[in-house]
Amino acid sequence: MLQIIWLGFFVLGLAFALVRLFWGHELQVFNELSEGLFSMAKTGFELGLGLAGIMSLWLGLLKVAEKAGMVEWLSRKISPFFSVLFPGVPANHPAQGSMLLNFAANMLGLDNAATPLGLKAMEELQTINPSKDTASDAQILFLLLNASGLTIVPISIMAYRAQLGAASPSDVFIPILFSTFASTLTVFVLTAFRQRLPVFRPVFLIPFLFFVSLVVASVWTLQGMASERLNTISALTGNGFLCFLVTGILVWGYFQKVEIFNAFVDGAKDGFQLCLNVIPFLIAMLCAIAFFRSSGALNFCLDGIRWLVALAGFNDAFVPAVPTMLLKPLSGAGSRGMMLDAMKSLGADSFAGRLSCIVQGSADTTFYIMTVYFGAVKIKNIRYALGYSLIGDLAGFLAAIFVAYLFFQI
Repeated sequence: MLQIIWLGFFVLGLAFALVRLFWGHELQVFNELSEGLFSMAKTGFELGLGLAGIMSLWLGLLKVAEKAGMVEWLSRKISPFFSVLFPGVPANHPAQGSMLLNFAANMLGLDNAATPLGLKAMEELQTINPSKDTASDAQILFLLLNASGLTIVPISIMAYRAQLGAASPSDVFIPILFSTFASTLTVFVLTAFRQRLPVFRPVFLIPFLFFVSLVVASVWTLQGMASERLNTISALTGNGFLCFLVTGILVWGYFQKVEIFNAFVDGAKDGFQLCLNVIPFLIAMLCAIAFFRSSGALNFCLDGIRWLVALAGFNDAFVPAVPTMLLKPLSGAGSRGMMLDAMKSLGADSFAGRLSCIVQGSADTTFYIMTVYFGAVKIKNIRYALGYSLIGDLAGFLAAIFVAYLFFQI
């Protein structure tokens, strides 16, 4: 899928450039294509190096938490909660620890770090799957929660925003939390009903209703505030949470007699290597999108969508973020490239730039996750997983548009 999308950007870009050349007599079109290509190659490399620092930081902290027993402690505490979500998984099964680590990486927005943890969890769930070529209920719910985004701290998105000049990179913190909550809640409710999960047990129902009530009350409270105050609250909450989280992990590790500095460095090395692996993919996709944009094809498509939206009488400010929405279920690299392109061309603090970031954090890459996770354990019958995941994506995108207008009114 990624290969087709990547090639499609180049082919469609060249085709549109030829149209401009022969019908519009725009002789500078190939100059624009070349300049866009080389400029974005440089930008992609710089962004990749900048991301390496952020990834090293968070994978280092994750390693400290793991060695300090924080993950194991959380696994024990959350075991009663997991028994409701995954009744087919025995208590203290190795899959629980792997799933918890995967969810932790996703919540921190460490997409690339979450994938190997997710594959490990899927393999362990496969050991208790009675039908090896058909996805079990536990595997489906685990995958749907991954595909729904489940992001609480969008580290990589905030890092990109900082590199591209955002005044307050964390001002999208609360909007992303709301939009990914909508996506996750949608797939969970659908799956809980389908699998007849015992969600009315107090051990699950009380914290679940508390969290839902907290989100609803937050939206209700924030709805009447001015956008400037909302920006301040979001940035303050995001930065404050990050500071307490970092300090808390390190203090926990220290009192557990962990050599926190050495553990951090070991994890940071993994983060740096991970980003070195990501840079070629980032450059490849950004160059393809730059080629497509420089040809004029992207703006042509967006103008068509903008005309249809205006014809229907809606505010069309969200239109530049539509490419990110369209590519998000198909390709993580493609949607990330579209998000970066929107911020670079329109500004990191523009409405469309912020909305693209919220969309990027509202859901994960549905087709990629299903292909990799199910393919790793040779699952052929995915049952209802794809349909529910796409419904969750739609819910997350609609919520992203809503909270963007709420927080960043134009």
